[in-house]
Amino acid sequence: MALHLGSVVPDFTQDSTEGPIHFHEWIGNHWAVLFSHPKDFTPVCTTELGVVAKLKPEFDKRNVKVIALSVDDVDSHKRWIKDIEETQHTRMNFPILGDPDRKVSSLYDMIHPEANDTLTVRSVFVIDPQKKLRLSITYPASTGRNFQELLRVIDSLQLTDNHSVATPADWKEGEDCVIVPSLTDPKVLKEKFPKGWKELRPYLRMTPQPNK
Repeated sequence: MALHLGSVVPDFTQDSTEGPIHFHEWIGNHWAVLFSHPKDFTPVCTTELGVVAKLKPEFDKRNVKVIALSVDDVDSHKRWIKDIEETQHTRMNFPILGDPDRKVSSLYDMIHPEANDTLTVRSVFVIDPQKKLRLSITYPASTGRNFQELLRVIDSLQLTDNHSVATPADWKEGEDCVIVPSLTDPKVLKEKFPKGWKELRPYLRMTPQPNK
């Protein structure tokens, strides 16, 4: 099925390396990142899982839970974890979903037959506490993901959910933001942006990050 930004993501119950996962219940009041891997015991995936384990404190700081998926079963995942921990010098600290029946892969359209008709591509889904899809990215199997970029996007999403701003190209936490064009009332602007703003064009107004 096609997943659209803003739609509620499919719920499911599936076994994982940390026991059964009831997905919506597992997310709870957190944000979540669900990301898939073509299969177990593959080199790029091994590095990705290691990176995410090391970055887990950064995800925790942002109220984000992370969960991986591979089309192999949980017993295979548990054997693979030993390799991940040894080669990546970290401890696995988040669950990996088993998906040998392709249930979750099908729900989230993770198998692209033109690329491979049995293995999942490198899909990434960022989901908010209302269980709505806020970001989806699909990478080819040959390209490892940039998880710093995921943290950057989550920072942007959480900022722009709570303030009347958008974030410009290559924005990073602490940098200037764009005032949304729909906000035009001078009184409201002064209340929301007491640090002021620079008007480059009527539709392009830069202001310091409001929550800093």
